Amino acid sequence: MREQNVQNLRHFRVSGMSCAACSARVEKAVSSVEGVESCSVSLLTNSMGVSGTASPDAIIEAVQRAGYGAEQTGKTEKAKAPDDLRDSETPRLLRRLGWSVGFLLLLMYLSMGHRMLHFPLPGQLAQNPVALGLLQLLLAAVVMVINQKFFVSGAMAVLHRAPNMDTLVSLGSAAAFGWSVWVLFRMTVDPAQAQELIGQLWFESAAMILTLITVGKTLEARAKGKTTNALQSLLRLSPKTATVIRDGTEITVPVEQVRAGDLFAVRPGEHIPVDGVVEEGSSAVDESALTGESIPVDKLPGSPVSAGTVNQSGYLQCRATKVGEDTALAQIIETVRDAAATKAPIAKAADRVAGIFVPTVLLIAAITTVVWLIVGHGAVATALERGISVLVISCPCALGLATPVAIMVGSGVGAKSGILYKTAASLEEAGRVKIVALDKTGTVTAGKPEVVCLLPADGVTSAELLRAASALEQKSEHPLAKAILSYAQAEKIQPPDVTSFRALPGNGLEAELDGNRLIGGNFPFVSAETSVPKALQQRAEDWATEGKTPLYFACGGKALGVIAVADRIKPESKQAIDQLKAMGLSVILLTGDNERTANAIGKEVGVDEVIAGVLPGEKEQVIRKRAKEGKIAMVGDGINDAPALTRADLGIAIGAGTDIAIDAADVVLMKSTLTDVPKAIRLGRATLRNIHQNLFWAFFYNAVGIPLAAGVFAGFGIFISPMIGAAAMSLSSFCVVTNALRLNLLARKKQDEPTKSIKGGKQMKKTIRIEGMMCPHCEAAVKKALEAVDGVEEATPSHQTATAELSLSKPVPDEILAKAIHSAGYEMK
Repeated sequence: MREQNVQNLRHFRVSGMSCAACSARVEKAVSSVEGVESCSVSLLTNSMGVSGTASPDAIIEAVQRAGYGAEQTGKTEKAKAPDDLRDSETPRLLRRLGWSVGFLLLLMYLSMGHRMLHFPLPGQLAQNPVALGLLQLLLAAVVMVINQKFFVSGAMAVLHRAPNMDTLVSLGSAAAFGWSVWVLFRMTVDPAQAQELIGQLWFESAAMILTLITVGKTLEARAKGKTTNALQSLLRLSPKTATVIRDGTEITVPVEQVRAGDLFAVRPGEHIPVDGVVEEGSSAVDESALTGESIPVDKLPGSPVSAGTVNQSGYLQCRATKVGEDTALAQIIETVRDAAATKAPIAKAADRVAGIFVPTVLLIAAITTVVWLIVGHGAVATALERGISVLVISCPCALGLATPVAIMVGSGVGAKSGILYKTAASLEEAGRVKIVALDKTGTVTAGKPEVVCLLPADGVTSAELLRAASALEQKSEHPLAKAILSYAQAEKIQPPDVTSFRALPGNGLEAELDGNRLIGGNFPFVSAETSVPKALQQRAEDWATEGKTPLYFACGGKALGVIAVADRIKPESKQAIDQLKAMGLSVILLTGDNERTANAIGKEVGVDEVIAGVLPGEKEQVIRKRAKEGKIAMVGDGINDAPALTRADLGIAIGAGTDIAIDAADVVLMKSTLTDVPKAIRLGRATLRNIHQNLFWAFFYNAVGIPLAAGVFAGFGIFISPMIGAAAMSLSSFCVVTNALRLNLLARKKQDEPTKSIKGGKQMKKTIRIEGMMCPHCEAAVKKALEAVDGVEEATPSHQTATAELSLSKPVPDEILAKAIHSAGYEMK
């Protein structure tokens, strides 16, 4: 079940944080406020999500007491303004880095360039080491002033008894600078040793540490800016104006002024401003930004349209239904922001480490310095060098960023594909799922009964059977009656009027047609009125075994035939279930339908287990019981699925389902396609794997780097100078963020199955469309005809989707396939 309620989540922007220790400090301070149920702070977006009854003022005051700034951001801002996501930090750091590098290069020339590379110096400086030292002091001081943020932030953190990464950096730089000043004073006291002592000046180290850390901060900020690209793209979809029709006149108004019920116009190439319904016109609308579906969707009068989508061809007039924060686009933006503002359970371990990391490093640095003073027989320079190296190589940022950057990128990739993760925990849970339970109606099946088989009696044509059946059913409100009428309309059959219509509950219908008694219904009812041929009866029983509902019809005491109606399986259902099973997941069909129908559907789509005849409350009990076997995901779309969706470790709602199901779920599939379920789990696994990689490298980096910097392996000639330590620290966070960005590759990676090798060659796949198949017997005939063709290894026809999947050992012309299908009595399209 979801642990964090995102419905009452309030968002705050936090300023002044520089590392994971900062975010841990803020989180601890706010969590201690009375009335706060949960709090998660994101170092990535400098944001905080808080749920509970505590007042915003109390929360902000707690943040300020911890030494940071905070302000609340409202829903309106979240839905409209990307200001807090715009990368304003990178340009500022680039300017700071440019000035730092300029002065550092001059400093390096005067110190190391002259001493190691024998670069020329002005005569007076070459002969006056004290003057050379003073010039280095001034240049180093300039670099330190340029990067004063490290010192201000580090000092403030110490004052609030919460040392952070800036504390480590500023201490390391200040120690190098302070030691160099002390050496410079010794040079003035003893000019005879000045030339020898100048080699102990570390001014370039003090400046280099700050500059290298700034390099890392710049790279990190640039990479972090890319992690919010998906969310920024969604924010940019929000139109600023709308063309509203009032009193027959088109006027342009800010989109905030559009109200539900307003009539608005959208021309080709324009973004649709709010959610609505088409009243006039027709067009193709690009909805890829919301659903990830690249093919434009045709819109006609009565079709729904969503804010942020693009009208591609025709002129549309639409009636606004949802505006402002209620639009689908605003809800998607809020969901993605909520996911970023929550914290995955796996992040808790890293947070605990980050909270004690900096004090521990300070202690290790102090111990290192003391030990080297003893081991080095009072060699202060060596002891300081080791202590400073420990300070500057330690990086709590990598620990703090390991989880949130992966969560942000993963949820952004999901949003681009029409998969919405409501919280960070839901994205993590998706990666841990072992069992998937699927609702049947509306999830695996279309949720709308359709005519799937039609068998007239001897001497009766299909048209005559359908004409009589539609005449009887046109006065009924039953879903099965609507299926027959819809099929008759598609076949262009106009049902005649009947008289004396009467519904017989539990049996069927009866009426008068052209003076004859017309009846239709189940076998006991019709067989009691007339003799039903054995062939019809046998075929109808076969259909019933396959999960279809056979309806018998008779007129004037003579059997007309049987029509089978079924809830058609969605074309993508079997493919989705095959993918889930290929991923090693156990798939259960969980339905309230009768066992015979459920078993037939389950067998056709290939689930591992069928649990039928369960009520909504019983579904929740089944989920509770099966959760003991491993993490379980429930996929559904109806009100009756809500309890099970809530109880499951991961609730996945089909986007076309009810609002209650969507509210109860952790993940929403905007495209309403079952193939997005394996995609959602696959993305969750990739994100979880990425988090594990990030945490491993973050811990590994510090576990190896700190002992090296402390000189543990100095006996083997292995040690790290402060400058190398600063370079390593500057790159660690950048590497973690860059690794998380690799998740973006999943958005471009095709999920198609690889070709299989057979007989040393390649097995080619081909899908063809076939008209005329009505039942499994039709499928058998088509399969036999196609597999008789040379080059067709296997044919898998489906009357449900009116297609056949072919496995070919060599190319086969369409003309030959069409001829084979025609010989079986069907047509290839």
